Amino acid sequence: MIRRRTMLTGLAAAGTSLAWPLARAQQPNFPDRPVRVVVPFAAGNTLDNALRQVGEVFKANTGQPILVDAKPGGSGIIAAQTVMQAAPDGYTLLLCNTSMFTINPHTFSSLPYDPDKHFKPVSNFLGAAMVMAVHADVPASNVAEFVKWTKANPGKVSFASFTAGNSSHFAGVILNKRAGIDMLHVPFNGTPPAVTALLSGTVNAAFVPMMAVKQHVESGKLKVLAITTPTRSSHMPNLATFREQGYPDMDIFIWAGLAAPAGTPDAVIARLNTEFGKALRSQEIKDKWYPIGFEPLATTPQEFQSFYQAESARWAEAVKISGFKATQ
Repeated sequence: MIRRRTMLTGLAAAGTSLAWPLARAQQPNFPDRPVRVVVPFAAGNTLDNALRQVGEVFKANTGQPILVDAKPGGSGIIAAQTVMQAAPDGYTLLLCNTSMFTINPHTFSSLPYDPDKHFKPVSNFLGAAMVMAVHADVPASNVAEFVKWTKANPGKVSFASFTAGNSSHFAGVILNKRAGIDMLHVPFNGTPPAVTALLSGTVNAAFVPMMAVKQHVESGKLKVLAITTPTRSSHMPNLATFREQGYPDMDIFIWAGLAAPAGTPDAVIARLNTEFGKALRSQEIKDKWYPIGFEPLATTPQEFQSFYQAESARWAEAVKISGFKATQ
């Protein structure tokens, strides 16, 4: 289970002429109407469901619902532009993920948004662990044995990611570089097809969310060699971390956070941070998220900004190593 302290270890407005929405947002009774949160994926996604659960607590505390607005596609660019162009009054927020704020800036030659210039951080939202899973037939029970096997079979070992240009892709890139191996990257459109390919033996390994493979590990169809968090998970306490196995650069988190349009008043950001913080710290959310491997991460806006800026700097190296470039 990712610990908030671990996630944040080492981590260190634009003006507007829209006077009337700013004045409205600064009213002491904010929020006095529903808050729309734009998400970069289709309805029914696990993060979408997690946001709706937080929305229930948010409504109980404020009297106002969270309206989830799905804007999938374009590697999150569509969702980002929607919020970037919205009135900076606190009533339109972005649920951003790892790729949108920390990977896209390094993979797109021309990105229509800048995380620092076009948005104000509200809070981190959640974190989840990834594991390196392999087919049951792979003759390895740890990372060292896998590396030895891969070196003995040059050009024959492949790994799956849940999409190209995201954390699961670059996890394999980093391991290739650090271990001196040459796994072939096979991208998929989502976690389920990546896991299906791994189960069938179409690929040898995959970097996927821990809970996506837990049942298959328990049934003996898959094996897990390492977890990408600095500390072990209570869901799989016997699974060693990459750090324990000599690969500290493999500390990789799947995360999501909340951001508002640049120009949103600080007082509104503070109120949003307080209310989302209450929801994320609630026992109700902890109880609902633990079984699916999500860790609620209630942070200050400053902590969230320091976190994604540090992540962005780290991902820049992985992108450079891979040579990957996204296309719009």
